[in-house]
Amino acid sequence: MIKKIEFDGFKYIDGGVCAAQGFKANGIQCGLAHAGAAVTNKKNDLAVIIADKECSAAAVYTSNKVKGAPVAVTKKNIADGKARGVVVNSVNANTCNADGPEKAQKMCELAAKEFGLEPTDFIVASTGVIGQPLPIEPIEKAMPELCKGVNYDGNAAAVEAIMTTDTMPKEVAVEFEIGCKKCVMGGMLKGSGMIHPNMATTLSFITTDIAIAPEYLQRALSDVVKKTLNMVSVDGDQSTNDMCCVMANGMAENAVIDSENDDFDRFENALYVIMMNLARMMARDGEGATKLIECVCAGADDIKTAQIVAKSVITSSLFKAAIFGEDANWGRILCAVGYADAEFDINRVDVDLASEAGRIAVCRNGAGVPFSEDEAKKILMEEEITVLVTIGDGEYSAAAWGCDLTYDYVKINGDYRS
Repeated sequence: MIKKIEFDGFKYIDGGVCAAQGFKANGIQCGLAHAGAAVTNKKNDLAVIIADKECSAAAVYTSNKVKGAPVAVTKKNIADGKARGVVVNSVNANTCNADGPEKAQKMCELAAKEFGLEPTDFIVASTGVIGQPLPIEPIEKAMPELCKGVNYDGNAAAVEAIMTTDTMPKEVAVEFEIGCKKCVMGGMLKGSGMIHPNMATTLSFITTDIAIAPEYLQRALSDVVKKTLNMVSVDGDQSTNDMCCVMANGMAENAVIDSENDDFDRFENALYVIMMNLARMMARDGEGATKLIECVCAGADDIKTAQIVAKSVITSSLFKAAIFGEDANWGRILCAVGYADAEFDINRVDVDLASEAGRIAVCRNGAGVPFSEDEAKKILMEEEITVLVTIGDGEYSAAAWGCDLTYDYVKINGDYRS
């Protein structure tokens, strides 16, 4: 597991989506399987999160033209900025199916029945194989047991249920203060392959006890996702089911955040801490990955340029393969910088490679400089690698995260459905 990034005023705690007061969760195996395949393990595949009271809700979604049925249903359900819970399954994405919307709606109805709520109170999500009909019968049969078992320590069972090719659970929670009130925010995420977000993420669910108006919750989420989860790329493929949802139940009893004031800034900072850490976890757990790659682009004249350049580097398959081979082939970095769709002077570009083993300059003013291949090799042998790209003397910078490209990526995706 990679290290969490420390921030002043934020303390990491356990609990994930159950860390904030007033949130329960659970996950079980209901028996979903790929078409023609048997259920061969006991991994959870169905989860629910439920709040003790109505929440402000906000979400961002995939911009892929092909969208999973749960995306449309969730958009409709939280159009009023309110929600009480989440119901989500793995194994099957419920995408490109004629009966997809009906089954996504049915999942909401089944959860609502168990909690005595309305179907429109639920966010619904699915992840897994695209284009196979979702069997609703196992979900319907398991829903009573799933909902009966919700508890304030159910985060581990829930996060397991959303994993597909993930090799590790991804969850984080922090406590902090807003207006002298103790507040908590926690989140969980699934994501390992088909990761190249654009105004969305993989499946991510964030909960908090902060009181915030839906409009400002949406505003904060839409802003922070651009700096965090949208700055991750594993393989350049954008999912059809990407969704990031936040629910805020107000139980911290802070003054309701309904304007862009200091409390709003504090809330947005907390959201950044959660989502940035989840982004790094997702990048490190890319399918077949052995290394986390961070590219920091500095010296840009605007934030958009910095983001485009940083993401261009971590998206390059040739560069990612070189990192797997621990080969300081910096020319591949400069190539990726050069085809980034942004304006800057390539003759002012500097590149360094860094890790816990040290830092080494490999390019200055767009040209190579002498360096020790042995020293560079030691730097690239570490699990976390940082590429530092400076493109001028501007005041803006941005970070992007990815992973190395390994033999195992092809093996995993060559037989994904089996």
